[in-house]
Amino acid sequence: MNFALRFSFLSNAPSYERIEAIENTEVEAIHKDDLELLYKTFPETERVGRVILEQYYMRLEERVVYIQFKSAKERYEHFFTKRTELIKRAPLGCIASYLGITQETLSRIRAEK
Repeated sequence: MNFALRFSFLSNAPSYERIEAIENTEVEAIHKDDLELLYKTFPETERVGRVILEQYYMRLEERVVYIQFKSAKERYEHFFTKRTELIKRAPLGCIASYLGITQETLSRIRAEK
């Protein structure tokens, strides 16, 4: 997860989301002022930041489109295709939350397969 690109990081406002790790996780953090200094001191890092931001934006837009315009079944099938490794590792409640559906709906969709 690119937490450095989160809305709250960029706007200095409280986050709308809470992120919970479901596995042992190592998290790196950087203060916004330190990131700005890094960009100024090493301009090539700004390019890396832009590339990361572009990747993050594409994933975010894809997720928004799927949540707005696709059925629960289509969202699950897309997730199943793109994130196969998570199907085995993540609890169903977490997957349902990510897809914007209830756990009951997810269970019905999975039973159809």
